[in-house]
Amino acid sequence: MLDRLQHSLRTRPEQPAVLTATRTGAPRVRATRGELVGLADAYAAALHQRGLRAGETVGVAVRPGPRALAVLLALWRLGLRGAVLDPGAGPEVLRARLALARPSLVLADATAQAVAGWARPLARRAQLALPDLGELGPVATVGRRLPGCAPMLDAAASRVGVPGPGSDHGDGDAVIVFTSGTTARPRAVVHTRASLAAGMDTVSSLFGARPDEPVLGGTFFVLVPSLTEGAPVALPARSPRVLARQLHRLRPQGTYLTPPQLRDALRAGARFPGRVWTGSAPASAELLSRVRRAGAAEAWGVYALTELFPAAAVEAREKAAFDGAGDLIGAPLPGVEAKPDEDGQLLLAGPAARHRYLGEDPDPWVRTGDRAHLDATGRIILEGRCKDMVLRRAENIYPGLYEPALQVPGVELAVLVGVPAGDGDERLVAVVQPQPGAGEPELRAALSAPLRRMGTARPDALLFADIPLAGRSRKPDRAATARLATARLDGRA
Repeated sequence: MLDRLQHSLRTRPEQPAVLTATRTGAPRVRATRGELVGLADAYAAALHQRGLRAGETVGVAVRPGPRALAVLLALWRLGLRGAVLDPGAGPEVLRARLALARPSLVLADATAQAVAGWARPLARRAQLALPDLGELGPVATVGRRLPGCAPMLDAAASRVGVPGPGSDHGDGDAVIVFTSGTTARPRAVVHTRASLAAGMDTVSSLFGARPDEPVLGGTFFVLVPSLTEGAPVALPARSPRVLARQLHRLRPQGTYLTPPQLRDALRAGARFPGRVWTGSAPASAELLSRVRRAGAAEAWGVYALTELFPAAAVEAREKAAFDGAGDLIGAPLPGVEAKPDEDGQLLLAGPAARHRYLGEDPDPWVRTGDRAHLDATGRIILEGRCKDMVLRRAENIYPGLYEPALQVPGVELAVLVGVPAGDGDERLVAVVQPQPGAGEPELRAALSAPLRRMGTARPDALLFADIPLAGRSRKPDRAATARLATARLDGRA
């Protein structure tokens, strides 16, 4: 698909490719299709002139947007392997991971270099940090260069001898994305050109973007398939109020936002045209239903991992009709195989599955870390994270099996956590974050029936609090929530 995208961008170079929004929500062209492919051509020429050849690794610390996409296209064209440097991973983890794949060059924009340098104290407040990029390899600046930045990547490099779009580089490594692990045992997902292409094809089939009608979303798996089909892509505004105005002015055919972005937008009064997709964090039936009540024709929850994207999808009405225990995430998408192992952990395989973890042998099966079972029709029902098990009175309790039942109207988020109870036992605590305007007495009454139905898994305590979030996708931080619950129950908060 990345080859098709480069061809598609050249066919109508004057058309808008990437949009942003003014404070009033009005669309503004950030880059045309011709500008985007021209930038990709220039980056490919510059990297080729520096002597980089297929198979080498390039570190990428560039904010999502046209430049980051142009870098990806240039790396793909030359057969280079991109290592995405996530400032949320932490310097020590990045150093340890990159010891397994020393980059021949690091491409960084001015913001990333500031995070790694003079703005490091400010960046820490936002939980962002990068090591000194010069420790990782030679550094070149893409985009605007500010004082103190590395030299610019030569955008005027000769294009003689540069491999053309569609050059055959076999099925080499395409991208490294750092995920879980520690400095002692770093883990990084390696996708080959074939697995990355298969994932993009699946997304394209799922989204079904129509040409010339805008799409709202900022991730690569939204940008690449949409632009390939001729649809301009608008990057979501960071401010929920501006995002609500952007949706009103843009009226996109499809919208992709994370669950936290959706909740923020709903609080700001957003209305959703067309179809809405959400993933990267759990999306309850209640949240999807709220999106439909806010105007969406369809609201889809997508189950995807860095190791395999996307794996399954479910629409709001199907999810709301499910009355069994656990969290229905839908049937496996075409080409995806799913099965639980002997311990109940969900295993996935398919053409879009990562090839391996960096430094490890290839493995066709992705261990998701989620407990799950398949129903009679083959749909996947999650039962919680394997590591989130709570042990209470010698009984194993898996929070994900019961948390969906707590998503009654008025509940923003609900998490079950274990807190120490002495002698190795735990207390089970339900921590509920109300929606704005929802009263605690009314929520207690609404939750009484679901709590009674939990039987032996009924929580020992019910607390109302804002649930801490973590990571790029702002998932509920279970460890921080458990600490919060412990402090509240001990009277320390």
